[in-house]
Parts: sequence; structure tokens; C-alpha cells
Amino acid sequence: MDKSLAHTKWMCKYHIVFTPKYRRQVIYKQIKSDITQIIKELCKYKGVEIIEGHAMPDHIHLLVSIPPKMSVSSFMGYLKGKSAMMIFDRHANLKYKFGNRHFWATGYYVSTVGLNEATIAKYVREQELHDQINDKVSVKELEDPFRG
Repeated sequence: MDKSLAHTKWMCKYHIVFTPKYRRQVIYKQIKSDITQIIKELCKYKGVEIIEGHAMPDHIHLLVSIPPKMSVSSFMGYLKGKSAMMIFDRHANLKYKFGNRHFWATGYYVSTVGLNEATIAKYVREQELHDQINDKVSVKELEDPFRG
């Protein structure tokens, strides 16, 4: 679904995959539900909508809608950094196994999720109608109201 700002329509959807450091599946599985909750909280705080999300045995899959004012890289830096701090705060014993504040592996995978042709066509139609309405308003403003 498209989102709107004052004069902007946007749909910035991304498929993102990232993994815990060294793919330590045993520890990750034990706290998977806690990690899921942390990611939900952090996304909500930044205004990022989770369309779909799955905590797999050794990685996280997210389909998110990120506002255009925020880059994917800044969002991922925030998400991975802040979630690691929160995980270590809630599970202090992990610091000895993962090192302080290094829960996630370096990097992530991201791909864009594009618009389909029907959505683009609808936007173009609506934009044309909007422009026609604006043109009629501006034409009427230029006409002399005292001339028939």
C-alpha cells in the first residue's frame, strides 16, 4: 500500500536478511522470541513497518517499508547496533560467548521490492486527473470575471 506525505506518494519496500555472528544457532534459538520482540520495538520507534518478518533457525528475514527520508544503511546500522545492545542488556551471559556488543555478523543482504505495472498506471492516471483539476483552477483564476 502506498503511503503519503503532503505532496508525495511513496512505497519503499525492502527485503532484508541478516545473521547472528558465526551463525551461533544454539544461542540464537534460545532467545529467538526475545530478538523478534526487540526488532518489532525498534522498527516501530523508527516508523518502519514490518510487512512480513521471520526469525529462521540461523538468520532473520524482514520485508519492511522504510520511509524515504531514511536510508536502508542507516536503518540497518541502527537496527543491528541497538538490537545487539538490547540483547546483551537482557542476556548478560552472552557477552562472554559473543564478545561485547557484537551479536550480529557484519553486513546484510537487501533487495528492493518494486511496483507493478497496474500500480504505476493508477498513479499516472490519478496524477493526470490531479493536474487537469489544477489547470482548470488556474485557468479560471486568469479569466476576467466581468467578461462573459
